[in-house]
Amino acid sequence: MNLLSNGGNRTFLLRFRGEELKIGKKTLVMGVINVTPDSFSDGGLFLEPAKAIEHGLKMAEEGAEIIDVGGESSRPGSDPLPLEEELRRVIPVVEGLASCIRIPISVDTYKSQVAERAIEGGAQMINDISGLSFDPQMASVAARYDSPLIIMHIKGSPKTMQQNPHYDDPMGEIIAYLRDRMKKAERAGVDPSQVVVDPGIGFGKRVRDNLVILNRLDALNILGRPILIGTSRKSFIGSVLGLEARQREIGTLATVALSAMKGAHIVRVHDVAPARQVIDMVDAIRNEEG
Repeated sequence: MNLLSNGGNRTFLLRFRGEELKIGKKTLVMGVINVTPDSFSDGGLFLEPAKAIEHGLKMAEEGAEIIDVGGESSRPGSDPLPLEEELRRVIPVVEGLASCIRIPISVDTYKSQVAERAIEGGAQMINDISGLSFDPQMASVAARYDSPLIIMHIKGSPKTMQQNPHYDDPMGEIIAYLRDRMKKAERAGVDPSQVVVDPGIGFGKRVRDNLVILNRLDALNILGRPILIGTSRKSFIGSVLGLEARQREIGTLATVALSAMKGAHIVRVHDVAPARQVIDMVDAIRNEEG
């Protein structure tokens, strides 16, 4: 792995069914599609498969390099979704997008059966908010298909995670958790070079914890893996700025710019077009290339 001049950021290669995606010098934008009625900022907008597929195509045109499709809301206090309902929501969208776009599709799920069905339907990446904690078979699915695997930090579950979370050392505890989950993935047969880490902004975190994570994001480089960050429209931005979810685009873009400068390799966003412009500008600055 070569070190770049942008603050020591590394380059990585992720394999997507034989094709390689280079990460490092160029920060990737992951566009979010929530096929849900109750997600915190866009619930109900893309519940119909046709609307979700249309939105995915639009995000690809706007410059997304990965599309992340999820069928279960993980907002604070949310209840688990039955397996069959999650499959009903997610699989038609994955299959529809896979038939008409060439960029990788990620499936946002902690259920191994959903992940496997999605991969069979054309998804190429697994985004597990539980960091392999909720379903013991998830790592085996990632290993079997050699798919890139996003391992996220979470404290508790979506139902309980915001019930008085506490950290003595936020970054130290997050790094220890992610390192343990990476070892679990490797024991299950996952190629370590296919793992991406996510500190889990908003998942069992106080406002200050989220700010600490962003300010010290480069500490995650010790894990030696690409870093994904998902701040888009989240409540800590609302707490700082006093704004509702739909009003948090500018605050989100500030966190996107900072994350890229601090070493994020992938930014996960709802609003692809403005994020793409921000990232392109930041990349030009940190690489000193016009």
